[in-house]
Amino acid sequence: MKELKVISLENGVILSENLVKGSILPRTSAELERDVLIQNDTIVEGAVYARKLEIQNGDVEILGAVFTKLEFHISNNAKGDIILRKTVATSDSLVSYARDCRPMFMADINGKTVKLCNAFVAGSIFADEVILEDCIVLGGVFATAKLTMKDCIVGTFNAKNVAVSGDIKLLLPSAFSGEEMQVTSEARLFNLSLADLGALYKGTPEMENTGIIEMNTYSDEQESQLFEGDEKVLVHCYSVVGKVLAADLVNVDKLRNHFLIGATALGSQLLKTYDLGVDANGELCEIIPEKVADFFFNLLHGKIQVRTLEGSFSIQEIAQRLS
Repeated sequence: MKELKVISLENGVILSENLVKGSILPRTSAELERDVLIQNDTIVEGAVYARKLEIQNGDVEILGAVFTKLEFHISNNAKGDIILRKTVATSDSLVSYARDCRPMFMADINGKTVKLCNAFVAGSIFADEVILEDCIVLGGVFATAKLTMKDCIVGTFNAKNVAVSGDIKLLLPSAFSGEEMQVTSEARLFNLSLADLGALYKGTPEMENTGIIEMNTYSDEQESQLFEGDEKVLVHCYSVVGKVLAADLVNVDKLRNHFLIGATALGSQLLKTYDLGVDANGELCEIIPEKVADFFFNLLHGKIQVRTLEGSFSIQEIAQRLS
């Protein structure tokens, strides 16, 4: 791997088997229109600014923030590891449909259009339009226009228009849409807020009264009206929060779900590696982003099974617990 200390080319930057000991940032007005092409096996230790950024192949790691004036594109034929440690932002589009590699975005994504397949996002996604397939987003997905998802695990979502297909799993109790959610006949919505993710990550037995809740997009939907001045906004809420809060059936703090997700999302900013204690083999179970990504994809693809938690509850049981 050839080491580069300074990048100063007006026409464009092409990287292949390079270690960039710094940032790729414009120093002249002409460099504002510079494209960056990463062909393969490259590490950039700083930030990257480009008019267009394309990654053709892994292994690629960018330790600083990324901003593109136009598009950020990962080749459909890309293979290997692609890791972006800090925030990724684009004034136009971020597109990755590669199925033979798993891009890992370890912080937030901001853009006009975000289209991802087989990607892991430790933060949140903010865009006008978002299309996700076979993706993990530990934070929220927030789209001002439209959100389309197929076979994904997301923390939560909020979009004006939402269309889902396949299995969608939520990490938080509630999600929102401006209009009624479009659901295909085979689509299923699940909630993992009461699943014992910590135990599943360690490979130890799940706590009692924990598990995945299958949601009903009709019975678990509530309409709310929000007012801002004279303007009225209708919001559709899909939630199991009543089932979660109705009775103290489980000690939520012991689930370690928020700790697992938070430590992964903040991984690039933390000075130490945290752990969840001892795993099933008696070894220390550290929270490593790559390991967390594997865990959630195994959860998404059914390689790790979560016990089912009945979503109904008894009013008499609640009264007994509160008396």
